[in-house]
Amino acid sequence: MICSGAEPFFLPGGPQGVLLVHGFTGSPADLLLLGRFLQARGCTVLGVRLAGHATSEEDLSRQTAEDWLDSVRDGAALLRGCTRTLSVVGHSLGGVLAFLLAMEQPLQRIVSLATPVDIAPERGADQLPPRALCAGRYAPKRRRRMRDVPPAVNESYARMPLVSVHELLGVIARMKAHLGEVTQPTLIMHSKCDHTAAPESARYLYEHIASREKELVWLENSGHLLPLDVERQTVFAKTAEFLAQGGAR
Repeated sequence: MICSGAEPFFLPGGPQGVLLVHGFTGSPADLLLLGRFLQARGCTVLGVRLAGHATSEEDLSRQTAEDWLDSVRDGAALLRGCTRTLSVVGHSLGGVLAFLLAMEQPLQRIVSLATPVDIAPERGADQLPPRALCAGRYAPKRRRRMRDVPPAVNESYARMPLVSVHELLGVIARMKAHLGEVTQPTLIMHSKCDHTAAPESARYLYEHIASREKELVWLENSGHLLPLDVERQTVFAKTAEFLAQGGAR
């Protein structure tokens, strides 16, 4: 059963389709405010739910990175059926999946929000046990206390399956190895204070994608949750402005 308020959402608008992809252990609710902002500016928006998210930690432990990517592929196919163009906005793991989708199919534009290439050292990813020892094991997660957000945002998982962390690290490595295949116009936004996705990730993405049109925007006062944090209005405005440059008419 999907947690109340964390369901996928569809916001009808004009011919420019925008797929919103949330992050690891998050839910579509994390991107609902951004989705409403984009809808108000004429976009048709779909907030997809990644497999194993907004259900239970045990459900997440049974999913693979390919299952997550299939969730994004399905969302893209749905939006293509009712729009003229398709852009993808991905937060964290969602950004990783957005870049992987861009390697498979044409996209109008990509917006990367706090996408990790490297995990910040304080997260302890280097201490992760071998995968064979991770079955049935979980690590605690910090509880969210975001203000002025949909209630489901602060009801994210209290722990994360260690096997799923292995899947996360594996899909990041897969993206990193093929960034040169990304040619779509891309906006990369990252906070200098991100303690989850190491800030140097943004510079790496910018330097290694093959896009001719690309932009890197640094935020000064946010954490990892860019679509929800104190500078979210800047994130929303920059995203809308960038997407409008390639909008369907």
